[in-house]
Amino acid sequence: MARRRHRTRLPAAVVAAVAVMSTLAATGSTATVAAAAGPGPDRPTIRYTEYGIPHIIASDWEGLGTGYGYAAAKDNICTLADTYLMANAQRSRHLGPDGRASPGQNQNTTTNLNSDLYFQRIKDDRVVERLLDKPAPDGPEPEVREAIRGYVQGYNRYLAETGVNGITDPACRGADWVRPITEMDVYRHAHAEIIMGSADALLDGQVNAAPPGASAAAVPSAPPSARQASSPAKTDAKTDAKSASRTDAKSAARTAERIREAMAVSREQGMGSNALAVGSQGVSGGTSMLLANPHFPWQGKNRMWQSQLTIPGKVNVSGASLLGFPAVNIGYNENVAWSHTVATVAPFGLFDVQVDPLNPTTYLVDGAWERMTSQRVAVDVLKPDGSLTQVARTLWSTRYGPVTTSMQGVPLPWVVSAHAVRDVNMHNLRALNSWFRLDQAEDVHDVVDILETTQGVPFFNTVASDRKGNALYADIQAVPNVTDEHARSCLTLTGQLLFNQSPRLPNVPPISILDGKRSACDWPDDPNAVAPGLLDPHKQPRLIRSDFVGNANDSAWLANPAQPLAFPRVMGDTAAPRSLRTQELILTAQNRINGTDGLPGKGFTPQTMGKLLFADNSRAADLALNATVTMCRNVPFGLVLVDGNLVNVSEACPVLAAWTSHDYTTDSRGSWLFANYWSFLSNGQGVEKLPWRVPFDPKDPVHTPNSLDTGSSAVRDALARAVLALRTAGIPLNAPLSDVQKVSRGGEQIPIHGSLGQLGVLNVITPGQVDGKPDIVFGSSFVQQVRFTAAGPPQALSALAYSQSADPSSPHHADQTRLFSAGGWVTERFTEEQIAVSPELRIKVLN
Repeated sequence: MARRRHRTRLPAAVVAAVAVMSTLAATGSTATVAAAAGPGPDRPTIRYTEYGIPHIIASDWEGLGTGYGYAAAKDNICTLADTYLMANAQRSRHLGPDGRASPGQNQNTTTNLNSDLYFQRIKDDRVVERLLDKPAPDGPEPEVREAIRGYVQGYNRYLAETGVNGITDPACRGADWVRPITEMDVYRHAHAEIIMGSADALLDGQVNAAPPGASAAAVPSAPPSARQASSPAKTDAKTDAKSASRTDAKSAARTAERIREAMAVSREQGMGSNALAVGSQGVSGGTSMLLANPHFPWQGKNRMWQSQLTIPGKVNVSGASLLGFPAVNIGYNENVAWSHTVATVAPFGLFDVQVDPLNPTTYLVDGAWERMTSQRVAVDVLKPDGSLTQVARTLWSTRYGPVTTSMQGVPLPWVVSAHAVRDVNMHNLRALNSWFRLDQAEDVHDVVDILETTQGVPFFNTVASDRKGNALYADIQAVPNVTDEHARSCLTLTGQLLFNQSPRLPNVPPISILDGKRSACDWPDDPNAVAPGLLDPHKQPRLIRSDFVGNANDSAWLANPAQPLAFPRVMGDTAAPRSLRTQELILTAQNRINGTDGLPGKGFTPQTMGKLLFADNSRAADLALNATVTMCRNVPFGLVLVDGNLVNVSEACPVLAAWTSHDYTTDSRGSWLFANYWSFLSNGQGVEKLPWRVPFDPKDPVHTPNSLDTGSSAVRDALARAVLALRTAGIPLNAPLSDVQKVSRGGEQIPIHGSLGQLGVLNVITPGQVDGKPDIVFGSSFVQQVRFTAAGPPQALSALAYSQSADPSSPHHADQTRLFSAGGWVTERFTEEQIAVSPELRIKVLN
């Protein structure tokens, strides 16, 4: 399919409303105006409205990037500067080797030193430089290069105006690691974000991989025939083979189980998302709607930041992006709204290579021995006395990619064989092109075309709606070309267990471990794919409907249960249990469209969509609360012996019985007790592993499994453990959620509604600790709902849960957090007329 150029045209009236404000342009100052048309776009101009949201207008992409870079630095320069340290492998030089780094989807998953060694290797290999040397689609398109050129100018301008010592955020005020940036810094950061789906699982294993003993590695390799021992008797050989086979099977099963469990925990505690697109048959008073609800970190490099970006006649897009991306990743323009959710695709695969026991840096491919390549990677490290030293390691690679000795912390010993990593996104800067073009999409068919022709989206689903009344689900992205046939031919024993998910754990992607002894088992090139080793995008699932589609981090199978999807196994499972959050999303959509949810009328409106998300209903409570209360009341004498403790659970019964709303709003009582109980009961397992009387039925996947088996001792024991945990922590069993789930902002404790995804709550909130203090670490971040009508501008409501700025001195450090706490929404301003009449309008023209 030929690739189209996408240009969004602003209405003539809006373009005409853009008038020059000569005084501001001459001074380059910031001014407050009560009501005025916007300034001319010949100079990048930032219009700030309520909650510090910048509306950036310019005449070209470079100017747009300049405005974005200036405004982003003003709000979050410390977070951005820290991110550039990571991408440039300089955290150990400035912050010491033992600090924690967040290179992947989760928070603080490795040390500064390991992070630096990982990114220094990428720098030494000139991965990003080689991608920049390529034309589009492999390299950035011209508009991307122009916007990033401008972004650097804007960032550096803000830093020059402020000075390092004038930064108001104490996190980096006066720090020697805050410096002007280059375009390469921005591209390195972008690349680091694109590959982060592999980093958590494999980074430590790659930088710590070493052959089993330097002396062994130094022994020259002899021809294989010279090292073969004489064959034992046939009967002994058969016995040995059977014994070895049993041992190998047990070892493979143990390894696969440990990896699955570790990946399940990582996915449960890491990034996720919900997205719901509603078409013309599912809305009331409009043509379509979209709900975007990403669950991203509340701290660090993966914070989202909200803006509107406008070049009259070319692009007009509003939404949010990961900090440092001068584009909108999740948002809307005049005709299309879209969001992303974390997909059930592993953006990497492993290859099991047989090594020479006398020379373990030599491995076998197609009957011939090949030598691994080695490279010395060195980084500067700050010593306790303030001086610098250098730490160097020798890292190893095969034809398939770098050697790793662990996955998600599970050891993969380098003994008889070694494991090599191939990362589907290591040579991907195409994602930048994907997002710039999505910002200019015209309808959902255009979105599909963009996803297919760039194939740059990394480990994300895309959910979209358009003005024409269409709702789109698409899992079209960069995927390893491991077809079902290729998997059957090439998976190792451990690989079969991981890839086929037996037993299944929630949201764990199919991970391939292929036989590296055969070159034919490498990912084959597909002529329909954009880059080598990628799965044909036309084989990847998509669905366009007029009622609804959605995703809550399960596979594509039930984007809409009325039309189940089929796809290659590498992209996820089918006919398997859905998470409680997926069930909740589907039921919420169905019941609202049918008018059976207790709210007035049928179909979604902005009021009902916002009310249903912030109702914070728990699907787990819907399924199990009543049975739990009955079980609690029937415990003999109310006493349960668990973990050596005799626990009286009788006090819990009336607390749970009174929690009839099943919600996680801030004033709910009993919800925190139920959350602890459910966490002990599920213990990180999939919903189908809980004790249900009615098992999962693929013919009724939204309503099964159900009917909790309260005769199971696991149910009783989980409740006792929850009661004991709350009493030990000094928390009353009926404590309101506002007392126990809150975030600190400048000494203010702000209660946060929502709860864990495993409870089947859409508004996911994950409490944890930051710097040893209770805080929110993951959860609803940029929440946005958009409605299209047949005519007129899109109507959008949003809430950036942690606010625009990480700087505690900023007036926009906690304002949207308070709004989110109260269940409120920002009414977005999209047209020039709407921006001009903002009572809080401030204008900054960049000369």
